[in-house]
Amino acid sequence: MSQQNTEITLEVGENEFTFNLTPADVTKYFNALTQTNKVAPGNNLLMNTVLQDQKPALKALLGNPVMVMQLAGALLEEYAPNVEVIVKKRSSTLSA
Repeated sequence: MSQQNTEITLEVGENEFTFNLTPADVTKYFNALTQTNKVAPGNNLLMNTVLQDQKPALKALLGNPVMVMQLAGALLEEYAPNVEVIVKKRSSTLSA
């Protein structure tokens, strides 16, 4: 897996936060998600990838779990590659 950094800046109100994500960061986030644990992995993703000098300002915003999920969602949406996926229908006949 490539460890290429992707820099993404999110504007939240009057603040800008810059995050550096790698495939390993995103994989760690997805692997930590469980049915009963979604906010903590999002919080960790945000805090572990934001620029060091922006951590205090970001941490002040992350007390609200909905804010955590919105920011993590926006970050992941921007990180995602633009890929067109088409699912083709399966044939109803069995091949021998």
